[in-house]
Amino acid sequence: MAIATTPAAYPSHRAADVVLRDGRVVHIRPVRADDEAGVLALLRSLSADARGFRFFSQATDLGGEARRAVDVDYRDRYGLVALSGGDRRVVAQAAYFADAGGRAEVAWVVADEYRGRGLGTLLLAHLAERAEEVGVGPFVAYVLPENQLMIEVLRESGLPLRSARADGQIVFEFPTSLSTAARERFEAREQVATAASLASLLAPRSIAVIGASRSRGTIGGEIFHNLLETGFRGPVYPVNPRAPVIQSVRAYPGVAEIPDSVDLAVVVVPAADVLDAARDCARAGARALVVISAGFGETGPEGLARQRELVEICRASGMRLVGPNCMGIVNTAADVRMNATFAPTFPPAGRVGLMSQSGALGLAIIDQCAERGIGLSTFVSVGNKADVSGNDLLQYWETDPATDVALLYLESFGNPRKFARIARRVARRKPVLAVKSGRSVAGARATSSHTGALVAASDVTVDALFAQTGVVRTDTLSELLDAAALFASQPLPAGDRVGIVTNAGGPAILCADACEARGLRVPPLPEAVRGALRAALPPEASVANPVDMIASATPEQYAQAIHALAASDAVDAIVAIFIPPLVTRLEEVARAIAAEAGRLPRPVPLLAVLMAEDRAQSVMAAARVPVYPYPEDAARALAHAVKHAAWRARPESAPPVFADIRPDAADAVIRGALEAEPGWLDPAEVAALLGAYGLPLAPFRVAADPAAAGAAAEALGGAVALKAIAPGLVHKTEAGAVRLGLAGREAAARAAAELVASLGPSTRFLVQTMAEPGVEMLVGMVHDASFGPVVACGAGGTSVELLRDVSVRVAPLAAADAGEMVRALRTFPLLDGYRGRPKADVAALEDVVLRVSALVEAHPEIAELDCNPVIVGPNGAVIVDARVRVAPVAPRPPLSSLVAP
Repeated sequence: MAIATTPAAYPSHRAADVVLRDGRVVHIRPVRADDEAGVLALLRSLSADARGFRFFSQATDLGGEARRAVDVDYRDRYGLVALSGGDRRVVAQAAYFADAGGRAEVAWVVADEYRGRGLGTLLLAHLAERAEEVGVGPFVAYVLPENQLMIEVLRESGLPLRSARADGQIVFEFPTSLSTAARERFEAREQVATAASLASLLAPRSIAVIGASRSRGTIGGEIFHNLLETGFRGPVYPVNPRAPVIQSVRAYPGVAEIPDSVDLAVVVVPAADVLDAARDCARAGARALVVISAGFGETGPEGLARQRELVEICRASGMRLVGPNCMGIVNTAADVRMNATFAPTFPPAGRVGLMSQSGALGLAIIDQCAERGIGLSTFVSVGNKADVSGNDLLQYWETDPATDVALLYLESFGNPRKFARIARRVARRKPVLAVKSGRSVAGARATSSHTGALVAASDVTVDALFAQTGVVRTDTLSELLDAAALFASQPLPAGDRVGIVTNAGGPAILCADACEARGLRVPPLPEAVRGALRAALPPEASVANPVDMIASATPEQYAQAIHALAASDAVDAIVAIFIPPLVTRLEEVARAIAAEAGRLPRPVPLLAVLMAEDRAQSVMAAARVPVYPYPEDAARALAHAVKHAAWRARPESAPPVFADIRPDAADAVIRGALEAEPGWLDPAEVAALLGAYGLPLAPFRVAADPAAAGAAAEALGGAVALKAIAPGLVHKTEAGAVRLGLAGREAAARAAAELVASLGPSTRFLVQTMAEPGVEMLVGMVHDASFGPVVACGAGGTSVELLRDVSVRVAPLAAADAGEMVRALRTFPLLDGYRGRPKADVAALEDVVLRVSALVEAHPEIAELDCNPVIVGPNGAVIVDARVRVAPVAPRPPLSSLVAP
């Protein structure tokens, strides 16, 4: 592809702080003219071998190479530098230089002490992203056969390489568009690097408490006391210039005076003193900060400026930062035992990782976990999320052997698209459960399209994001902990069939009703299971499902009934309900259930409902059996587990690749519209845009007056629809600006004249072929500032906002997403032959959804898109009305960026 010769503006959006494989942070940004000295210093510092590999000669003019490195136009000559976290020196340089046809030679060099840490791979990814952004490619790299490190970087990148030997060199050629395999490799590298960078935070070898206090009851006093009280396995240094001894431990006036190295510093000083404390920690070589202090981004512009400076200090020195304005962090591992919070309770050790955006709620959750017997591996109160966020913690927990389940309390998303990418991957291995507050419509944006009104009306976008990524969303904290207790202790159910064992009929009926209300089944038991139950239970017992053993049921009968259900293949989960009667003690039944849980004949989740004030929590926790006070709570938790298990069982699928699309043509339409005037496209532009992605728009003509409308109707032939085009006319049907089923020139011209009379002389017309009868659907999209393109599919036509029957997903969509969207609609039966109607071509509708997804994902300038209606008949789907609005959009952050956590 030919490339533009006009220099581009400095692409500041390509700057990013990134984490290396060993946990260090470096800053990658486009090169500037004033980097020449830094690049030259880098080149001079290289070993002889490294210099020979880069320039194929030891006699290279390094000054000339440094000048060439900074002589860029940010389009066809583009360069990067990587700056170290501490002294901000240039530790790597990379560039591509393209010829007139767009083919670009790519090369990079990394300082000797930074080699082998994944920096070369990151530079290659950032070069490729920029090249694709400006239309440069393919890349070509000339490599000496002895340069095994560069060859390994290329081969491990996942990029589709073509190689050949020429003149003693290996010539690699590869596209600049990152393949799925390449992105997966970069994501894996990012995960390893992120987990490494959090090790000093969550498993430090030493801790300094800056602002430690002699007074219990103060935040600094309680945090220092908790670290000592829980037996942190390394040294804890109190820092306070006004106290020589704190809580019987020698104190230090500053971090610099501590005689040993410090991994983690917990900062509990006034906001005005935090920046100086952070600088002291950076100079002392600390690897991580937890800033408890408030007075930052949550307080307004001044606090936000202070927070940004704090982040800059941490990034410049390679320190990871939790907070500010947080409650602290916890690690219960036996070889760590860190309680760097001022909570009065140290949670029991367990296999649940917890992140809370609200510190106070986080501490309340810790208390509830202790009460319910849910053990935690780690807890992080992220506060303002200035650096470490839920995305980072998910990547840490992904490979943390001490964590099986991740719990998130979220109030906002910083980077939802990155969250989606990470959460989808993590949830395949470990359940991710979340409470997301803020379901109100108060902050919904004003939109003028049908799609925008449907999507903005609630937090359906968050629901969609969680559904696509396998995240279990709960409405309340209590529900979150109910589900966590099950996920952390029991296997996932293989299906949706529930067996209920009880000593009282009423609670069992409530449980069965709650199960079926949430999509679970309580099926009749096969005769073989009934026979086994009859042999163990009294004649008065009911051996249907629920199994009512009556009030006299003994602990042994509980165990026998549970075993009979588990031994069969008739149920996928078992709920045991007990109400204490006069004759049977709760503790004895709890021990029987716990004992049976340890010898079940197959993996099947077992839940206990013990309806008493004392629910024998310790007995059940030791047996890893979740306990609930009411049957509805157990049913709700089990429904979450069944839904998540079904999501995991669904094969992974990637967004489809369409061979017949023309992204360049679509880009030309959008670019032309933006240069003229951003806003709604005219009908010809809409047709060109949809046509570039193979979207089936019914044939039409645009007419300037009634006579031209008549001529257009005659040219199209058959019955036509006439639609008015006028300034400010958005919803045509409501304005009476549509006429249907017009046959011939005269009918169309006459209808057009009537519309001119009512709408004004400037009215133009769209004359369109009438579609075959079918089901009216809507397919659309609205661009969310945080989530990106949000695709909607629902019941269409004039009643779209009345019915409000819509499914939503965040782009890009896989084929399975489109199928789920369509089949989740209440009106899906209309497509599936309702009451003898012909079945509609559902596959054609799904194809429209997927092509819209591909269009809006590739062209983020599309702000709103409305295809309504899409007529879906037995032999295909056709769009009969479409509107598209375009607007300038901020570029997406680079791959592996720490920006926008």
